[in-house]
Amino acid sequence: MSRIGKRPVELPKGVTAEIKGQTIEVKGPKGTRSFTANDDVDLVLEDGSVSVKPRGLSKRARQQWGMTRTMVANLAQGVSEGFRKELEIQGVGYRAQMQGKTLKLSLGYSHEVNFETPEGVTITAPKQTEVVVEGIDQQLVGQVAANIREWRAPEPYKGKGIRYKGEYILRKEGKKK
Repeated sequence: MSRIGKRPVELPKGVTAEIKGQTIEVKGPKGTRSFTANDDVDLVLEDGSVSVKPRGLSKRARQQWGMTRTMVANLAQGVSEGFRKELEIQGVGYRAQMQGKTLKLSLGYSHEVNFETPEGVTITAPKQTEVVVEGIDQQLVGQVAANIREWRAPEPYKGKGIRYKGEYILRKEGKKK
């Protein structure tokens, strides 16, 4: 039995869900998202909560049970609160700034890196050493943050680069004489 799958997803205030076959559409103050569940599970909407039930006891049905419940919970959280990833930039001369919909990054290369903001995500740079990625799609927010981080991942000797806020970088000792 899936411990995650058993719990129903409580819909926050201002969020509505509609089930058509295997597709669930969730509407909230931040937008609308939908997800099509696998045929191995049933989606049931009952008084302000969504329940997911397996259609058998096969291994695949049990796998899809917990995953589908988590996807529905992420839809509800995304349209009500949204998702957010914060990045920190460390290094001498490393900085970020927004110009329109383009994030301009100075990361020690001979040129500035221009990162275009994709649709469905908002990027802000409250300080020169901070970048905030926000949106209603958890997968897209995480992917955009990873793409920005990829331009200069933190290196293990001095810790320079772009890191997630609160991320610990395992430091290596330098060369001994």
